Amino acid sequence: MDGIVIVDKPAGWTSQDVTAKLRGVFQTRRIGHGGTLDPMATGVLPVFVGRATRAVEFFEHADKTYETLLRLGVTTDTEDITGIVLEEKAVSVTQVQLEVVLQQFRGEIQQIPPMYSAIKINGQKLYDLARKGRQVERPSRTVTIFELTLLGMEENGVRLRVHCSKGTYIRTLCKDIGQALGCGGCMAQLRRIAAGGYGEKNAVPLAQLVESDDPGQYLYSVDTLFSQHPAVTLTEKQTLRCRNGNSFSIVLEDGTYRAYSPEGEFLMLAKVENGVMSTIKSFFGV
Repeated sequence: MDGIVIVDKPAGWTSQDVTAKLRGVFQTRRIGHGGTLDPMATGVLPVFVGRATRAVEFFEHADKTYETLLRLGVTTDTEDITGIVLEEKAVSVTQVQLEVVLQQFRGEIQQIPPMYSAIKINGQKLYDLARKGRQVERPSRTVTIFELTLLGMEENGVRLRVHCSKGTYIRTLCKDIGQALGCGGCMAQLRRIAAGGYGEKNAVPLAQLVESDDPGQYLYSVDTLFSQHPAVTLTEKQTLRCRNGNSFSIVLEDGTYRAYSPEGEFLMLAKVENGVMSTIKSFFGV
């Protein structure tokens, strides 16, 4: 079986735990996920099955949307509620103060990745160093917050929706907002509600997948990943050249396209430059 399954990841599972479980469900070792979720997080986790793993590289840059609970007044070593508490402060924040601070975190911002992350510095993963009690300098990175919406305020808690670029750490965003408010903060809950073009409506609970007699029914075809690009049907001659890895002439504007055979088989993600179509990545047989 080949395709993309959108898993609703339960809390307590790592993304690797999910893919390991699904290797048995789909009876294949060729499985990869599109974007790590922390164990405490739930929600949308696209998993690529079989030959669809060829498309994982195109998902690495996908935008993500989350709903999170920011716990104010608590700072931890992991930047989330599971860590060791480093500091606690009284909280006295109004909605007006919060909205003013949130404005600072919209658009392009700088983030310093947390120590408890899989980023490598000098060949070593940061969380391995953190577990040994070591702190190292981490260069800041530019990320983009497309949307940061206040969903509600609770006792010492703030619910937010965040639409962000690849590489954004919601834990760090919570910590930085708390710091800007002067009381500190950490992430208390996290749910991913969308990844790329896939949302909660597409997601299947992991338990439902595991118990299903026909897990293949939940697979999306790999071309759904590229739905933002226009589709074009090739001629028989063009299809043959595509299957042989050759470029060919075509009357289309420059751009990126989904190319299909006359029978409707998805052949490739393609680019057109100066009237010539060439392969970005082939997917025939997927």
